Amino acid sequence: MHDFRRHGHTLIDWVADYLEDPRRYPVAPACAPGDLQKLMPTAGPVHGESMEAILSDFRAAVLPRVTHWNHPHFHAYFSVSASGPGVLAELLTAALNVNAMLWRSCPAATELEQIVAVWVLDWLGLPPDWFGMILDCASTAVFHALVAARRRAGGPLETLTVYIADHTHSSIEKGAIAAGIPPGNIRKIDLACLANVLRDDRARGLRPFFVAATVGSTSSAAIDPVAAIAEICRAHHVWLHVDGAYGGSFGLLPECRHFLDGVARADSFIVNPHKGMMVPLDCSLLYTAHPEALRAAFTLRPEYLRTDVETVDFTDYGLALGRRFRALKLWFVLRYYGREGIAANLRKSLDLAAWLADRIAADPRLELAAPVGMGLVCFRVREGDSATRDLMRRLDVFASHTVLDGRFVIRIAIGNSGTQRSDIEALWKAITTALS
Repeated sequence: MHDFRRHGHTLIDWVADYLEDPRRYPVAPACAPGDLQKLMPTAGPVHGESMEAILSDFRAAVLPRVTHWNHPHFHAYFSVSASGPGVLAELLTAALNVNAMLWRSCPAATELEQIVAVWVLDWLGLPPDWFGMILDCASTAVFHALVAARRRAGGPLETLTVYIADHTHSSIEKGAIAAGIPPGNIRKIDLACLANVLRDDRARGLRPFFVAATVGSTSSAAIDPVAAIAEICRAHHVWLHVDGAYGGSFGLLPECRHFLDGVARADSFIVNPHKGMMVPLDCSLLYTAHPEALRAAFTLRPEYLRTDVETVDFTDYGLALGRRFRALKLWFVLRYYGREGIAANLRKSLDLAAWLADRIAADPRLELAAPVGMGLVCFRVREGDSATRDLMRRLDVFASHTVLDGRFVIRIAIGNSGTQRSDIEALWKAITTALS
């Protein structure tokens, strides 16, 4: 253990320096596909190598080809933050190396998962009796919701029908296909017309069973009218799933609580603490008002998993048997920052996004492509798609794009805990300089 202790101290110091200021690294690497593979042997070593050699290659070969998601200038996709408490919890998780499949396999992991799930529900003002579990990502979580809804609906798969909007995350469509729903039965519709579509499809012999609404869409942070959709779903006995993977966290803020209007009437709901709550990837909370549907869909108990303890065993509620102790890092972060600390970080992203949006709206060369109500700013150059693409290429931050109303749009996602007003001011200066 001498080498472990020595190198462990070195790595903790490196991580502390890294988290203190990732700006010392470029946010995105300058490399081409295959560069790292050319530097590495084509086969693993026959004999073990020293940690000094491994760390040397990490610094010389791997690190220069890392895209730094924890960088204050990372504004692509959705910004994330691996906070210090979360990183320390990951260290303990790796050291303990437990499998949170059964209560008996690790009582602490099973019970802590239930505890933190209830804490987040309380902070969001959602029903306290909902069942919650931690999965790796929203894509996995929605697949579980789909399978539970499919099990509850019963009957032949070829008639089951799913309803999504144009801006619904692709993971829901992918999950529906993986759950056995025919691709032709995944309907992209205007959710304002949902009631009429459900009636018409039933008249055609289809069986509507799953509707997905969104709180904070990936492309533009759009919010569906969840309350109205929930009323329709209740009337038609259709499972309502709400994707709050990004936008759900903002429900912690009193001024944003209306984002979650109607969510309490959903059948399942997702929020990702690894987006807005400073928890390291991966950590996605799936909630449902119908845990019995999850259990009916996923329970399979071979003899080697049977116990005489009557309690929650998370293997009965999901596909995975091997489950990491993800609750530990969520517990660390929630306790270290508290509700007010996490709310302050969310509020900062709102303020910085609003500041940038005001400058863009006031510049005649630019236009906002979507309302700015969360930490996402979507904009374009009025001159057209070509000019917008050119501007995006010239920015020294890591941004991503989308297409809205058929037009190319730059997305600036603000949410990293290290991003400061000076970073966004520098970004605005870079935008205006590139347009000059």
